Amino acid sequence: MSSSPDAAHAAHAAHREQACAALRELLDLLAQDAPAEQFARPAAAARAAGASDAELTAIDDATQTALRVRRTLNQHQRREAELTALFDTAGDLAALRDLDAVLRAIVHRAKLLLRTDVAYLSLNDPAAGDTYMRVTDGSISAAFQNLRLGMGEGLGGLVAQTARPYATGDYEVDPRFQHTTPIDSAVLEEGLHAILGVPLRQGTHVIGVLYAADRTARAFTPDEGALLSSLADHAAIAIDSARRMEETRAALVDLNEASQTIRAHSEAMLRAEDAHDRLTDLVLRGGDFTEVATAIGALLRGGTLIHDGDGTELARVDATSRTPPAKAVAASRASGRAVPLDGTWVCAVLAGPELLGSIALTDRADLGEADRRLFERAGVVTALLLLLRRSAAEAEDRVRGELLGDLLSLSGTPGRLASRARRLDVDLALPHAVFVAHSEAASRRLLLSSAARAARTHHGLSGLHHDHMVLVLPADDTGSRARALAAELTQAAGAPVTVGAAGPATGPEALAQAHAEALRCLSALRALGHTGQGADLPDLGFLGVLLGDDTNLDSYVRRTLGPVLDYDTKRGTELIHTLRAYFACGMSQSKAKESLHVHVNTVVQRLDRIGHLLGADWQSPERSLEIQLALRLHAYTWATTSP
Repeated sequence: MSSSPDAAHAAHAAHREQACAALRELLDLLAQDAPAEQFARPAAAARAAGASDAELTAIDDATQTALRVRRTLNQHQRREAELTALFDTAGDLAALRDLDAVLRAIVHRAKLLLRTDVAYLSLNDPAAGDTYMRVTDGSISAAFQNLRLGMGEGLGGLVAQTARPYATGDYEVDPRFQHTTPIDSAVLEEGLHAILGVPLRQGTHVIGVLYAADRTARAFTPDEGALLSSLADHAAIAIDSARRMEETRAALVDLNEASQTIRAHSEAMLRAEDAHDRLTDLVLRGGDFTEVATAIGALLRGGTLIHDGDGTELARVDATSRTPPAKAVAASRASGRAVPLDGTWVCAVLAGPELLGSIALTDRADLGEADRRLFERAGVVTALLLLLRRSAAEAEDRVRGELLGDLLSLSGTPGRLASRARRLDVDLALPHAVFVAHSEAASRRLLLSSAARAARTHHGLSGLHHDHMVLVLPADDTGSRARALAAELTQAAGAPVTVGAAGPATGPEALAQAHAEALRCLSALRALGHTGQGADLPDLGFLGVLLGDDTNLDSYVRRTLGPVLDYDTKRGTELIHTLRAYFACGMSQSKAKESLHVHVNTVVQRLDRIGHLLGADWQSPERSLEIQLALRLHAYTWATTSP
């Protein structure tokens, strides 16, 4: 009886020892990182040894705990490996020298960490609108390595388009993706089934896709997706860093080139500023256009021409006279730059949008950028000179216009008017003609400026008087000067300008009377339809005699018949008598020969001589009327003066 308790106690001790051995074995298995299936071995041994249910339950609980510990340790080990790989990748990025090498390292680490057969990376091509294979690891198919995927096509194209990760356990039979023949054939050739793809992002912009793939069907875990996404972030950083380094290298090259360019430009700018200062100082010291043209030619080693806005030449140095090319001036005006034309550079001279004139630089077809800008600066200085000249001219024109108004209105004493005129370089003691101009189409501004320029050129006066454009200019041959002035103003104003003239006259009172006569002449010209012409009253023939204040019949006869009268006087011929007979017979040669008692050939010869003396149009209705009136006046004068 005494031995039974001892035996039971011994059996219990043996079972407890066996349980402790099982626990130690579980710990050893944990220490050895043994496979999970080996952890069932201690429980099986205890069961075979006859362990009690309580002991077996304790061993089973310990086995489950050991397996949980093993899984936790494995997770920590895997996380440690992943972190190590990420740190290594970060180190590669820190020492980035070759983008391809870094991307290959990232793809290789993705393949190792996810324990897949293949890993690869594609980049988006914005120009082509697709994504292409950049790096592969574990791939054996050339078609797969050179694959391009359209946006939205296949798993990779969908990731690139939507910026979302996608995974498939078996791509070939997965209906979620847009299958295409090129993609499916390349995937089939590579033998891939399970594919995981995550986007490479730079901010919100997707630049590519990182993949992990297996040749057997399986499901990817969320942890694997997170790990691949972390590697994708590193790949995106590598790409961005490489791009920035490339931009930095390019910027350094550009900076070096820019430094040299800036140095050259700085020297050119200093030269240009010095030239600008010299030209500006020349203008402010009162230099004229010839001095400015000389300075420009010396600075740029070429001939120089300066024209105003109307094309009038203002200065020319070492160059032949020429009209400014309208197309080149217009091109320079539109671009704001000097333009070349057949070996000559042309620069429009502007004040804002207004064209003041132009400069031409000859014999410099090879004008460089620095000299071109210097030439353009010369245009600015020339604009300043033109504006100064225009301001002075406008002030002078106002003074001339005021004097003209006072002169024609007889406001002020003759002595004071003469004194004011002398200050404007106008000598009222000399004979002056009065011209009144009118145009239906020309702008008043153009007509005023053109008349003012003519007045300044000829040392006269111009301005509006009683709403008419009036000029007072030194002139002896009033009619000839009126015709020339009408042509000059017509060309300048771009429209027909009619000019009536009177004079010459001396002194304020006589000029006022001449102004009234010039107005009558202008009215007659317009009434007769002689638009765009210039004349004085004597040029209007007998109508001028009627309209004039001084009815000088002898002057009219001499102006109309003078060449014939002089011929008769010198040669003792009877051309005047022949003219009377010819007109008296109704301009019939046969009747005239009977009246004159001469042969018809004699009549023909005399009429030919008359035509040579009076002009080919002497038988026109207008001329013949004037000639017949003059013949009658001559007969009257001869009759009243003969004894």
